[in-house]
Amino acid sequence: MTHLWVRAEQRPNEQRVGLTPGGARALLDAGLRVTVEDSSVRAIPTGLYRDAGVTIAAENSWPDAPADAIIFGLKELPEDGTPLRHRHIMFGHAYKGQPAGQALLRRFRAGGGTLYDLEYLVDDAGRRVAAFGYWAGFAGAAVALKCWVAQQAGGVCGPVGVYTDKDTLLDELTSALPPDRRPDALIIGALGRVGTGAADFCDSMDMQVTKWDMAETASGGPFPEVLAHDIFLNCILARPGTPVFVPDTAGTAARKLSVIGDIACDPTSDFSPVKVYNRTTDWNAPALRVHDDPVLDVTAIDNLPSMLPLESSEDYAAQLLPSLTTLTDLQAGVWARAEAEFDRHCADL
Repeated sequence: MTHLWVRAEQRPNEQRVGLTPGGARALLDAGLRVTVEDSSVRAIPTGLYRDAGVTIAAENSWPDAPADAIIFGLKELPEDGTPLRHRHIMFGHAYKGQPAGQALLRRFRAGGGTLYDLEYLVDDAGRRVAAFGYWAGFAGAAVALKCWVAQQAGGVCGPVGVYTDKDTLLDELTSALPPDRRPDALIIGALGRVGTGAADFCDSMDMQVTKWDMAETASGGPFPEVLAHDIFLNCILARPGTPVFVPDTAGTAARKLSVIGDIACDPTSDFSPVKVYNRTTDWNAPALRVHDDPVLDVTAIDNLPSMLPLESSEDYAAQLLPSLTTLTDLQAGVWARAEAEFDRHCADL
């Protein structure tokens, strides 16, 4: 019997989960065995999973799970170097040349395990079957606006936290904005999931938004329009052939731009289109000041949807559930494609 083991997240500020209690019940009805770890931080209480009929395991006990269990989580595992013997479903961030990703693949190779990277679960047409993109865009645009608000007061954006729902976030920012001014924003990738979420946030805040996608960036650049907006929101995943939107000279260039929200957040990739910074930011320090006069801040938090953990979890879990029901046949469909991607990248180590 196929055994899915949902692990507790171990990253700070990570309250999301990829399976709801209702989804767990559906998997049980489909003939899967489901174990869910207890969690002290998960947005959905453990008791609701227990009521759904799944087995509850101790928090962070997945290393001792049965060898045939498929371990399902969202964010990265602790970077302790231990070999990984299980099959894992998660966001590995391992296929774009990231140094930590290469170390992760070596751990899988050492332990004989397999990575089914959630970013690479795709249908027959190559489209991702599930993504947190909308809520990443929504929250990422909110953090960028927080950075801009802090600049207006002569400061740098302070810590961000979890919100019970999007309306609470919108109300907070509405009250923080200067009464007589709204910044304008340029979104690249506006037609995708991430860009749609970012645009919806900006529209909710009555901001003037320029929305670009593939047609507007087909020339390959340069793109002086980026520097002519208060806020730039990058919603394009880094991949070979991605144009540079913000060159490393942008800090000293003549510009209106003062905040970059790199929502795609892949600064260590060789293909990153934002060249003025080289590390992610976090919840405690969401803004990285890369130039002082005039100021230029970059925000690049890699677990943005967890700012709205309940809404983002329910949305993502609903998208992913149809694929989870097919775990009984790992040799076909999305799982076979994901394993082939893993094998290809391991072979290139």
